Amino acid sequence: MRILAIHAHPDDIEILAGGTCAKLAALGHELTFVTMSDGNCGSREYTPEETARIRKGEAAKAAAMIGAQYRWGGFHDLAIFNDDPSRRQTTGLLRELRPEIVLTSAPSDYLADHEMVSLLVRDACFAAGAPNYHTPQNAPALDWIPHLYFMDPVEGLDREGRPVPPDFVVDVAEVFATKRDLLACHESQRNWLKAHHGMDNYLTTMEEWTRKRGASAGLTMGEGFRQYLGHPYPRTPKLQELLLGQLGGRS
Repeated sequence: MRILAIHAHPDDIEILAGGTCAKLAALGHELTFVTMSDGNCGSREYTPEETARIRKGEAAKAAAMIGAQYRWGGFHDLAIFNDDPSRRQTTGLLRELRPEIVLTSAPSDYLADHEMVSLLVRDACFAAGAPNYHTPQNAPALDWIPHLYFMDPVEGLDREGRPVPPDFVVDVAEVFATKRDLLACHESQRNWLKAHHGMDNYLTTMEEWTRKRGASAGLTMGEGFRQYLGHPYPRTPKLQELLLGQLGGRS
């Protein structure tokens, strides 16, 4: 099955869904990681161009560790907007990749880039099946609407700091070492996250968040997801079925 994990920046997928993606890859599914931005503002040491080159390289290295492909969505940090050109760009990307399942960012999160990606991907899943909605890539329209899932927001909290309960939590204890290795590929972020986010060790912080989400569902380590069930998106629990027996909480 073709599965697309698409988020705003290099390292977002690894932090919020790296374990789940590792499980899906081990089950033989075809995964693609997309970061909509190249992460060009994530440094106080390098120029935007140097930062983008480094961060895209780190993202590609992480994806390759589990046999996933990596693509850049064509945007830059703090410059992702929910407008028609961006929607067409995102729709065309989905038509090229032709996913059956899409994992993306939460609708409400601490950063505009995360929220805009969520909106763009949600609407692109719908628009990808409308042949008269033309895109720059000129890829053929899909014959389906992908199953759409939102990852947890950062820390499991919305923009106002309120908890966002997941529909279900994936047990990632057995693949946590792999998740940690995926995130460790993003070594350029250690200094940036310490300086700008107050995260002294981004690997330790990720582990704390993963343990907290797991504990909410009676698991040691977990990653939360919500399925988007708006009309006419698919409502069958396809991702849950792929991970049967590996879930906690509501499903």
